[in-house]
Amino acid sequence: MNARTWLQTLVGFDTTSRNSNLALIETTRDWLKQQGVEAWLVHNPERTKANLFATLPASDGNTQGGIVLSGHTDVVPVDGQDWSTDPFKLVEADGRLYGRGSCDMKGFIAASLALVPEYLSMQRAKPIHLAFSYDEEVGCAGAPYMIADLHDRGIRPEGCVVGEPTGMQVVVAHKGINLFRCRVHGKAAHSSLTPRGCNAIEYAARLICHIRDVADSFKAQGPYDQFYDVPFSTMTTNQIQGGIAVNTIPEFCEFSYEFRNLPGMPADAIQAQVERYVAETLLPRMRAEFGDAAIEIERGAAAPGLEASEEAAITQLVRALTDDRSTRKVAYGTEAGLFQGIGIPTVVCGPGHIEQAHKPDEYVALDQLAGCETFLRKLGQAL
Repeated sequence: MNARTWLQTLVGFDTTSRNSNLALIETTRDWLKQQGVEAWLVHNPERTKANLFATLPASDGNTQGGIVLSGHTDVVPVDGQDWSTDPFKLVEADGRLYGRGSCDMKGFIAASLALVPEYLSMQRAKPIHLAFSYDEEVGCAGAPYMIADLHDRGIRPEGCVVGEPTGMQVVVAHKGINLFRCRVHGKAAHSSLTPRGCNAIEYAARLICHIRDVADSFKAQGPYDQFYDVPFSTMTTNQIQGGIAVNTIPEFCEFSYEFRNLPGMPADAIQAQVERYVAETLLPRMRAEFGDAAIEIERGAAAPGLEASEEAAITQLVRALTDDRSTRKVAYGTEAGLFQGIGIPTVVCGPGHIEQAHKPDEYVALDQLAGCETFLRKLGQAL
């Protein structure tokens, strides 16, 4: 199958992160087996989703070294979006292929799979690996299971290309992403008897304002990296709920926040500022009102930032194959930092543009998809 046919197949699977991706993964696994390639799956604990990893050995059978082609199979929801066509049916119009995930990032997966028969026929000195993950869109939750298994199996690729949409240009760095859920426990009371309660919403608001203060300090004081469109680390509170009635002091409030840190800024140091404020300022004030008051902070999904080395062989190879020497860094996260974290040098380069991702009528241009096929063919030949 060519890349367009593969993309039509992949878009046809509704792999919104809340759903299973097993139908897509098992279809891919079965097709690879027909090509003589054995893939192994790494499931989530509930066995409702899976990562896929497959190795196309070098001509002499070697499976060590080589390059990983990495992509995520999940997509964001279409709920409430005004699509012109069925989002899970690929539609071609005006030189574009429309469908959820066509840009982010099933286009790269489609092009990678389309090249498998060519890769197998090439006289390659090094292997090519395929790594397809689940739940990237909800904080890169799936790939760590695959990467841990990769490490345990002793597979040591020499480089990795994560095919997020970059317009087939080289991205050498991105920020980390860290998600947290906070639960504030106070004491309920009738609102006419305010001193007898401990208002969980008000104390949650104090913590939210502190998080904003930390974010403002990053904006005002840095550190900065001017290669990013947002050149400093950011923090935001994005969800909140609490209270049961307008005349009742709320005993519970829950909110979620995230921060996106520059690669050189340790995530633990940022989170420590939040936890220190809770321990030293907020909890003592709460417990002066109610001795059993509590604040719980639960760490959610996290993905480290990426800072690729210009001296790394994979960086030089991808730059040479794309004829792209510009320095690009992006604020969105990818799974690239996870691969780099186990010693696999990684860059980001894939078809489409992030501006088309996550929106109604998401699309990848035909010339972008063709450009990705050309790039991947050259990559195989270079090996």
